Amino acid sequence: MDPEISIIVPNHNGERTIGACLGAALASRHPQFEVIVVDDSSTDDSVRIIERFPCQLVRLPKHCGAANARNTGAQHARGRILFFTDADCLLDEDTLTAVSRAMAASRPSTVVGGTYTRQPADQGFFNRFQSIFINYSETKHAPNADYLATHAMAITADEFHAQGGFSESPGPILEDVEFSHRLRRRGIELVMDPAIQVRHIFDFSLLGSLRNAFRKAMYWTMYSIENQDLLSDSGTASLELKTNVCACFLSWLLLVMLLASAHWGWWVAIAAVQFANATINKRMLLALYHRDDILFSLAAVTYYMVLYPLPVGLGAIVGLIRYWRKS
Repeated sequence: MDPEISIIVPNHNGERTIGACLGAALASRHPQFEVIVVDDSSTDDSVRIIERFPCQLVRLPKHCGAANARNTGAQHARGRILFFTDADCLLDEDTLTAVSRAMAASRPSTVVGGTYTRQPADQGFFNRFQSIFINYSETKHAPNADYLATHAMAITADEFHAQGGFSESPGPILEDVEFSHRLRRRGIELVMDPAIQVRHIFDFSLLGSLRNAFRKAMYWTMYSIENQDLLSDSGTASLELKTNVCACFLSWLLLVMLLASAHWGWWVAIAAVQFANATINKRMLLALYHRDDILFSLAAVTYYMVLYPLPVGLGAIVGLIRYWRKS
């Protein structure tokens, strides 16, 4: 009997997480599924780890990127439903059941997506902050979605092949955003189901969190300018975050003016900017609040409002410059 769901996992030098990923996927309580791992020419110990698990391994002869790996996995899949996830994501035992239920309740052409759990797979302040930030950003408009991410995306095999799969040209990341936007323009419904969740392994330090924010903002900016939706409210590239970035840079500028002139009016201006920013970001700040962990809540709000916008803003500026130079 063919499996109902084919889990497709692209892997490139993922020896640190791929074992945990496959162990979690194969522990699913859903009765009919298969796991396909497409190794994108890893140079680490990934393949030896993957071969320990009862899954289908497809090895690419050269490094071609995650989009190509996902398309290759779809070509080898036998399931009616394709479920895409990442090598650093852990499915819960009931994730596939939630996928099957959501797909059964949707039209055959509908694409269904999920998100991260609020608590990540690994401990640490920056991992927890990132997981909450993404969970909130991706689900705040559920069931409507601007895009669905490939850490938890389900689509029928027939529809995936009919739509041509993932584009292998948008850049190192964002192939899921391009795919979602392309399908939405063609009238395909995108449904975000918050019940479909995976735990992500971040392993973020402060530097790792800032570097990730910079990199994502740079590529998002280049993609958004190209597609003329720079000001759209799109998942983690939300209007709230964009407002937060502008408010942060403006506040730092006003602080410089304050230090230069020592006039009390600059304090009023800073307070007004941050009050307006907090009002617009109210739901985001509430998502970071945890009544049983006030210290985390205070630290997370401070990080989001004061420090996190800096690499996002710098990444956006670099993305703008790179797009201009490329054009």
